Amino acid sequence: MSASEAAVTITPRENGPYLVEGPARVVGPDGQELEHKAVFALCRCGASSNKPFCDGTHARIGFQAPGAKPARPAGQ
Repeated sequence: MSASEAAVTITPRENGPYLVEGPARVVGPDGQELEHKAVFALCRCGASSNKPFCDGTHARIGFQAPGAKPARPAGQ
């Protein structure tokens, strides 16, 4: 696979964001391309103040992904 054919990998993190790796193009609602790092996270909880990117809010609000096993409380 050549560099121009590199695959994009999207991995859902347990009770967290979608981790995106590879040459992805992200476009905002206005049609403008959004700048991002080579590896970045997309919000999946809906509460990020930096949508469509993750800002870590999922951890603060206790986001549980559909079908995910319940998160363990800290220290367990």
